[in-house]
Amino acid sequence: MRIRGRLTVRIETLRWANGKLEMIDQRILPAAFEYVACDSAWSVAEGIRGMVVRGAPAIGVAAAYGVALEALRLQGMSKADFRKGMEVGFGVLAQSRPTAVNLFWGLERMRRVWVSMDGQDNSAVAQRWLAEAHEILAEDIRINRALGAHGAHLLPDGARVLTHCNAGALATAGWGTALGVLRSAVEAGKRISVIADETRPFLQGARLTAWEMVQENIPVTLITDNMSGFMMSRGEVDAVVVGTDRVASNGDVANKIGTYMVAVLAKRHGIPFYVACPLSTIDRTTDSGADIPIEERSADEVTGFREHQWATQGVTVRNPAFDVTPVELVTALITERGVVHQPNRERIVDLFPD
Repeated sequence: MRIRGRLTVRIETLRWANGKLEMIDQRILPAAFEYVACDSAWSVAEGIRGMVVRGAPAIGVAAAYGVALEALRLQGMSKADFRKGMEVGFGVLAQSRPTAVNLFWGLERMRRVWVSMDGQDNSAVAQRWLAEAHEILAEDIRINRALGAHGAHLLPDGARVLTHCNAGALATAGWGTALGVLRSAVEAGKRISVIADETRPFLQGARLTAWEMVQENIPVTLITDNMSGFMMSRGEVDAVVVGTDRVASNGDVANKIGTYMVAVLAKRHGIPFYVACPLSTIDRTTDSGADIPIEERSADEVTGFREHQWATQGVTVRNPAFDVTPVELVTALITERGVVHQPNRERIVDLFPD
């Protein structure tokens, strides 16, 4: 179900309204601003898979709400049928997108809540899950604020910052990771301008990052993905800040396809390459980037956009949605617990109190 929205100063990527989860439909921005309403694990999973909502933190929040919605839908069943139905719901959500680790982090957090309520009636479990989803959303904004404050110190006044894909409010519950760093720097009084890679093939930079920056009057210049090396060679980029969908335990970073090329170019030109990531995006069970599953998406995203087709019929297409940037190309990880310069396995472990 679609709900036409009115843009306010704060971008509410996800919101709870009238017993449903509403998500900004990011497939149609900036041409239209609408919300899609979800009322089950199935509709949330479809929203994640179909890119209504995207960005690792936002996917994690949406998955938590998907669990709560399914529980509310099934709460009138017997305990046995409720448990069976919820296991199916968890499975549907887990299969929606494989690379973003926050999806599995969110589902695991909801499972821990379920274990803690063993024996309680279905409605109590459903309400507890809904409360947890609300807390995950609020917590995500607090984390991004903290992360942004740490990262803002890395950027000098007047910095021209290149970013790839969209790691802004639209990729989180609000504020953003990479764009959160830029917002925090601007909030601190620094003059920051943004260079946004177009981000083929889904155009998240052109459609989403540029849109967010224009809404907030932060200077932004849009370039195609193959222009970043030219801009760097001309001395027009002072720093690169990107988000991530998963960081391996050794510090390798999976992010939107094309990030690896930007990191190589930044290294060649002596430009710092920063990765903004909440701790929930660091996957300590994955040894290195070689072990991160890379999602392959439909050929249609490469051969055209919406109703426009530009590639010849019958051509073979590859469409990996992510690539892996080796840790040696990463200047620092920016987290809610501080900045990790020259990240490695030991320094990442030190971020976690347990």
